[in-house]
Amino acid sequence: MTRKIQTLNAISKKGLSRLPESYVVSNDGAEPDAILVRSQAMHDMAIPASVLCIGRAGAGTNNIPVKAMSEKGVVVFNAPGANANAVKELVIAGMLMGTRNIFPALKFVSGLVGDDESLHKQVEAGKKHFVGHELRGSTLGIIGLGAIGSLLAESAIALGMNVVGFDPEITVDAAWRLPSQVKKAVSIDDLVKRCDFISLHVPLLPATKDMIGAERIKLMKKGCILLNFARDGIVNEPAMLDGLNEGKVHAYVCDFPSNLLRQHPRFVSLPHLGASTEEAEENCAIMVADQVADYLENGNILNAVNFPNIGMPRESGFRLAIANSNVPNMLGQISTALAGAGLNIHNMVNKSRGDFAFTLVDVECAVPQPVIDQLTAINGVLRVRYLPS
Repeated sequence: MTRKIQTLNAISKKGLSRLPESYVVSNDGAEPDAILVRSQAMHDMAIPASVLCIGRAGAGTNNIPVKAMSEKGVVVFNAPGANANAVKELVIAGMLMGTRNIFPALKFVSGLVGDDESLHKQVEAGKKHFVGHELRGSTLGIIGLGAIGSLLAESAIALGMNVVGFDPEITVDAAWRLPSQVKKAVSIDDLVKRCDFISLHVPLLPATKDMIGAERIKLMKKGCILLNFARDGIVNEPAMLDGLNEGKVHAYVCDFPSNLLRQHPRFVSLPHLGASTEEAEENCAIMVADQVADYLENGNILNAVNFPNIGMPRESGFRLAIANSNVPNMLGQISTALAGAGLNIHNMVNKSRGDFAFTLVDVECAVPQPVIDQLTAINGVLRVRYLPS
């Protein structure tokens, strides 16, 4: 079946090659079945009613109106972990930049004038101002132990560091990935008191906004280095400026430029490079393209941010995929409607996530349009898709 895919940003060709050959991919297609996006803001965009799902080739979905899409039964996918190695490597680089004073040292060298002999004398006289510390033997605190946090912990341990972690929402899979040497902090406050380096790996939510503020900065060890390659709003910038000026924080290394901080000699800012590697862009595109195609063809959901993971092997040629609100007796109403039409259910699975749920139903013969209309009319049903093979 021909599907229309609209791309809002440049998506890796390796990812797009995973889509079925019958799919038509365009950056300005009319009435697309799905949208693939990286960073483009979609909150003020008129999203066509034809859109069944949105695939974010990355982890964060702040640029997508997730709530509005959920209420329309539009599944929003992301690619968690696909860029984890790229971010992990940049965090390690950030630790080295912070602890070895690389950024101010580079600025010092770039400002030198004179012949080679003069430069040599200036270097020998000035290098004492940039004495740093080694990573080995230091303690790294990681707040957020998902794919990036787990990889970072593993690499830090290999570098001879001690690692302390905190994540009250850690999943079973993430816990299995975590090296056994990671020590558990009982709270964020406990973690910041114990660590020479602190790296943030949590999403920006109301609960995490200004997570690192004046009170937590006061709890930090003097000379602590903070690394933020997650989201800028997690750190309160005026409080961080005070922390830098007072020497409580030795360096703040992040991926988000700031006018308030960027002239400070111990603020190291990169232009949002965390996932900017060819490998990460390819991995994200491949993951999200596979997820979008499986959803469009089979109704299966993996790595959505607004609906539960759900999948069911195809054992019948006639499938219904139903997005619905998480309300009582939904399965009963669906089963009753199908039974009333004389349709025998071959297999059925339903899963919920917060306010929303999803149902896959395989029946043994074709589903007439009036039955689809009847299912669509059930109070709480957001979208019904009929997927004959």
